Amino acid sequence: MSCCKEQRGVTVWFTGLPCSGKSAVADVVAERLRASGLRVERLDGDIIRQDLTRDLGFSKADRDENIRRVTFVSKLLTRNGVAVLTSFISPYREMRDRARAEVGDFMEVYVKCPLEVCMKRDVKGMYQKALRGEIKEFTGVSDPYEEPERPELVLETDKETLEESVGRVLDRARELGYV
Repeated sequence: MSCCKEQRGVTVWFTGLPCSGKSAVADVVAERLRASGLRVERLDGDIIRQDLTRDLGFSKADRDENIRRVTFVSKLLTRNGVAVLTSFISPYREMRDRARAEVGDFMEVYVKCPLEVCMKRDVKGMYQKALRGEIKEFTGVSDPYEEPERPELVLETDKETLEESVGRVLDRARELGYV
C-alpha cells in the first residue's frame, strides 16, 4: 500500500544570482506539488550549507564540491520517484551540465533578474558587504555567474509576479511529463 501517487522523479534546478527569487519560487512550487499528493524534497543552498556542506567555503573548488554533493543527493531522490526542487546559485555552467547528465530527469530553471534588482532585494546586505570587499568571491560582484545556454525555462522575476513564475514552472513541468 502506498501513501502517495505514483510519480516520475525529477530534479528542478533553480539557478540565478543571489536574491533573484530562486527560493521563493521553489518554495511555492513545492507547496503546490505536495498539495497535489506528490513526494517533494526542497534542497536550498542556505540550508544545505548548514549541514551537508558546512565544511566548504566559496572558492571555485568548494562551490564545485557543493554542487557535486547536491547533485548526488538529487540523483538518489529523483531515481526514487521524488520531485526535487533545488535552489542554488550554482554559478558555473560546467557543474550544472554535470548535474543534468548525472541526474537524468532534470529541468533547469534560470531565475533571471538584473543585478540592480537583486541588490535592492538583498535584506541581508550581502551585496553591499561584497562591494566593500568584506565578502570575497561573491557571485555577481567579484565572482562570475555563467548564464544557462539552454534552460528548460527562464523566469524573469523582475517582470512577473511570484504567482506567474510558479504557474510557469508547473506548466513547463507538466509539458515535460514530470507532473
